[in-house]
Amino acid sequence: MTHKDGIVATIALALSTLAMAGMVGSGAYAQAAGVEARGVQALSNAVIETVCPEAHAARAADAQLLAAATQVAP
Repeated sequence: MTHKDGIVATIALALSTLAMAGMVGSGAYAQAAGVEARGVQALSNAVIETVCPEAHAARAADAQLLAAATQVAP
């Protein structure tokens, strides 16, 4: 039975590798990654505006660090 399990596992690995290659090659993966990155950016901007409303766009990175620092307790 272990020989058959090895064959099935090898076929499953090959099929999943082909499916992943198809996803990456189709551009759907890049599109989903871009949407996720924009969502994370929008969420961090919302947190910045909530925690540090006086932060200006030029200091957004500092405000983001400050927002994260206030949420982490030592």
